[in-house]
Amino acid sequence: MTKAQFAARLAEKLSSRDRTVSRAEAGRIVDEVTSLLTAALKKGDRVRFPGFGTFRVLKRKARVARNPQTGEPVKVPARTVPRFTPAKELKAAIK
Repeated sequence: MTKAQFAARLAEKLSSRDRTVSRAEAGRIVDEVTSLLTAALKKGDRVRFPGFGTFRVLKRKARVARNPQTGEPVKVPARTVPRFTPAKELKAAIK
């Protein structure tokens, strides 16, 4: 599913008899949610959505790997990566 498809489905879900949510407005909501999530992860915070999962930042240490074609050692620098851990309910829902 693309971001546009997600925004279209969100617009359908949020629209009611009293109020219609446009695809553009739903797209802005998706942008804002991802922006807030990114900002929280940049600060090193953990973002938890009960029933869905947890986003967190994982720090990987520097290491020496091997080039699979030549077998030559390659230095891999330390880095920070985002990590998502699904909740038990999400795992059960997609089985």
